[in-house]
Amino acid sequence: MMAAFIEFSRYYFALLFGAAVAVSFAGMARTGKNYLTLGYFTLILFALQLICLRTWGMNLTLKLYPLLSHIPVAVFIVLFLKRSWLSAFTCMFVSFLCCQPPRWIGTVTGEIFVSAAMDHVGYIMTALLMYYLLHQYAVTSVRHLLERSVRSCLLFGAMPALYYLFDYGATVYTDFMYSGQRAAVQFMPFITSFFYFVFVLLYYAETQQQAMIQRERDMLDTQYEKAQTTFASLRQLQQ
Repeated sequence: MMAAFIEFSRYYFALLFGAAVAVSFAGMARTGKNYLTLGYFTLILFALQLICLRTWGMNLTLKLYPLLSHIPVAVFIVLFLKRSWLSAFTCMFVSFLCCQPPRWIGTVTGEIFVSAAMDHVGYIMTALLMYYLLHQYAVTSVRHLLERSVRSCLLFGAMPALYYLFDYGATVYTDFMYSGQRAAVQFMPFITSFFYFVFVLLYYAETQQQAMIQRERDMLDTQYEKAQTTFASLRQLQQ
């Protein structure tokens, strides 16, 4: 009984953690009303997942999970927080990426203690710590990247989106990741390296462009101040 409770608590925490991280990146105000709305929303999604699990089993529920969890979170961001679809799906993809450290630590904890319950406990504890660290050190920066420009949002969300598609395509809908093929093992390191260099180069170019625009703005401000000073001097001479 206790093992089943811990297992289902882990599933709900996974849903709640992913949704909370996504809406935080989207800029949801930290008010009681918003948190209450998010809580009810995740409970509804979790109830739908339980119904699907009871009706069709775990295998089909995992395959339908994007429809039961991820896409509804993106729709919630668009409708409730009034964000663009690009920003909503980027937040969803990034939050999915943030779910991987708790999943990995939970797996390691479960193997150390040889216990599925410790796997779930490790996941829940790591998710709580991860949420705190993200709120303290990452949410503001991520929000700035998403709101900076469409190009910046695309660059930032490309890698998490590709990882999301690869994870579901290679582990849920197929067994490509577990086939032992070298292409499967080397795919993510290759993509990670590629997007790292592309992101750094393009983000540097955008930063330089923003710096140039700021310099031109500063020059215009300086010219405006000089013009005001000259105008004031002419007015004094006229008086």
